[in-house]
Amino acid sequence: MLDIETSLWKRGYAFVAGIDEAGRGPLAGPVVAAAVVFPKEQPLLTHVIDSKKLSSKRRSELMPLIRQNAVAVGIGIVSEKIIDNLNILQATLLAMQQAIEDLTLEPDYLLIDGNRAPDTPVVSQTLVGGDGLSMSVAAASIVAKVTRDNMMIEYDKKYPCYGFARHKGYPTWHHRHCIIKHGICPLHRRSFNINGRNGNRDEKR
Repeated sequence: MLDIETSLWKRGYAFVAGIDEAGRGPLAGPVVAAAVVFPKEQPLLTHVIDSKKLSSKRRSELMPLIRQNAVAVGIGIVSEKIIDNLNILQATLLAMQQAIEDLTLEPDYLLIDGNRAPDTPVVSQTLVGGDGLSMSVAAASIVAKVTRDNMMIEYDKKYPCYGFARHKGYPTWHHRHCIIKHGICPLHRRSFNINGRNGNRDEKR
């Protein structure tokens, strides 16, 4: 999980930022991206893996460990309204760009989960399945996921009839049922297939 970073550190790239997002698939709420920079020759944090393979409790436990070991953490948040105005891909790239700009240092190399990179002058490399290949990207996936989940838990207090604390806005059967019963709220993404009756019961990314 540190082979890519180690290779880049040896090539002279001191500040390698791993970047990932959470919230592309939900029917409601923002998309959140995170950028994490670990110090050169950072020891492997063996429990920092792809956030989708971790429980919610474990992700929350790892969040302070990541912040403690990282030299910089940046977060980008793009609202459901901007998602509707742009589209989810462009909104995701915008959130990634915001996360990079939110770092307290200037990275000299970016490792980006997926196959698309935001418009940035920094040298970048896209990694399909990057959260399973790079500890920096895996850490970013955890930070993004925990940040977004906590936001949806807070939104649940404002819109309690939708169960956002339970499904985080993803298109589960329960969420679809709540929409059919109560209609949509300001958090819902109008550009998504909100009223479709198909859904699954699993929390996804």
